[in-house]
Amino acid sequence: MAEHVDVAVIGAGAAGMMTAAVAGQRGRKVVLIDHAEKLAEKIRISGGGRCNFTNLQASPANFLSQNPHFCKSALSRYTPQDFLNLIKRYRIGYHEKHKGQLFCDNSAEDIIAMLKAECEVGHVSWRMPCKVHGISKGEGGFVIDTGAGTIAAASVVIATGGLSIPKIGATDFAYRIATQFGLKMVPTRPALVPLTFDPQSWLPFVELAGIALEVDVSTGAKKTRAAFLEDLLFTHRGLSGPAVLQISSFWQPGTPLMLNFLPQTDLGTELINSKSSVKKNLGNVLAQLLPARLSAGWLTANGFDPEAKLADMQDKQLRRLGDSLNAWSVTPSGSEGYRKAEVTVGGVDTRELSQQSMMVTSVPGLHFVGEAVDVTGWLGGYNFQWAWASGFAAGSAA
Repeated sequence: MAEHVDVAVIGAGAAGMMTAAVAGQRGRKVVLIDHAEKLAEKIRISGGGRCNFTNLQASPANFLSQNPHFCKSALSRYTPQDFLNLIKRYRIGYHEKHKGQLFCDNSAEDIIAMLKAECEVGHVSWRMPCKVHGISKGEGGFVIDTGAGTIAAASVVIATGGLSIPKIGATDFAYRIATQFGLKMVPTRPALVPLTFDPQSWLPFVELAGIALEVDVSTGAKKTRAAFLEDLLFTHRGLSGPAVLQISSFWQPGTPLMLNFLPQTDLGTELINSKSSVKKNLGNVLAQLLPARLSAGWLTANGFDPEAKLADMQDKQLRRLGDSLNAWSVTPSGSEGYRKAEVTVGGVDTRELSQQSMMVTSVPGLHFVGEAVDVTGWLGGYNFQWAWASGFAAGSAA
């Protein structure tokens, strides 16, 4: 005999638990199903274990999608302030770290416990760990074949995320279900991910590993151009840090990144104007503007003698040096892939969904939320805000 419920939510991560809690508190009979043994592992490891749970500045402009207007409805109906009100109700300490990013004072476990408690308020029943073998649609709703038996549900919400970080359980389940029901998909790729370079061409920069500094980073041109002012980190294999994680969501294979190591300074002009008054050598002058190890390594990698006197340098040499640091064009060979990507760009095409309810317009009762959908936030708490907002939208309607 099948177990009968109003709403079956598949995936007990951020978006799934939010959906289940909201639907349950509306009086729906809800079951929450997840294949993992450990609850909400992606929340647990986020923000270095402190969960960057939202961003005060979250707006539709902070999200990528082929249909950029889609996210507006959900984001306007469940805002960062709404989630903060929930946090405060549970007396969870938090702090703003940088650019509107909010983190738990204590641990990401506080967020998991809060969401679990919200599900309990809504009398949500759990099936975990429990595999879903298949979903079919009948006249009265959906039949879900699970490792714990058959479940009949009037509505099904798919909240199983994207392909990012497979070692903690990410799968393509959402995409398989979308394909089964004939939905259009936006091609997926890793995002918020370190970028890598051809080992041979990166050789001159390997010794810079560990250096971090704030840079302007951009990619693309005209309408596709994206730019961020963020911290960059040199690694043995390439570039990382918030600057690269941010730009990786916009980067297309084969296209260059443009990096400006001195966003506030026209270096070539400054060096040329300083020739008559500065008696120092080139290495010492540059070390006043950049980390010493970077300035020394950069001069060597670009064929300049750190011991050369600034006053003896030709203007065109100084202009070339300035351009190399104000507009370094470098083309990654790839990325670290889904294993290190924080999120997945692409997914279920939003044109298939109602922006009010996240329901598939051609399959009444079937909803997709969170990372499974073609809505991807910037680095800094935006993706969690989309999880809360899309979960709230589906939970309010299912």
